[in-house]
Amino acid sequence: MRVRNTERRSDDKVELQMTPMIDVVFQLLIFFIFTFKVVMPEGDFNVKMPATAPMEGLPDPEQLPPVIIRLTADSNGNLANIGLGQNRLGRDFRTLHSHIRQLVGDDLGPGSTGRPEVELDCDYNLNYENVIGAINAISGRIDPSNPKNIIRIIEKIRFAPPKQPR
Repeated sequence: MRVRNTERRSDDKVELQMTPMIDVVFQLLIFFIFTFKVVMPEGDFNVKMPATAPMEGLPDPEQLPPVIIRLTADSNGNLANIGLGQNRLGRDFRTLHSHIRQLVGDDLGPGSTGRPEVELDCDYNLNYENVIGAINAISGRIDPSNPKNIIRIIEKIRFAPPKQPR
């Protein structure tokens, strides 16, 4: 029986073929570029952040004045009160939702010019969860007859310029 020589000679070199590896990398790159599909992110709201400088000129006369919703916070940043115009609604987002539905209604179609714009005026130290709760309450509701259908109420939401805490 013959025993193999397990020692390698120093002049034996293993050479890697780089050209086929580069070809495979480019083919994978092209494959992933062509198969990439851009998906709209969930919860994409039409939100306008306050401008750094006030706009000059007259507002559009056909545009309805914005509905102002005031969210006040306590010292810990928790929601203390929701205000809709001059009305105080407490701390319940369902009450806000019902008042908005009474104010706007559900019968307007999407893209209608009769839809008002909402301006959220939030306290400086208000927790973020409460702002999202208010956006959920005013933006729409789920259709009871078809749970996959969302009925839009208000699509235009903007924020009032932030005020420094007192």
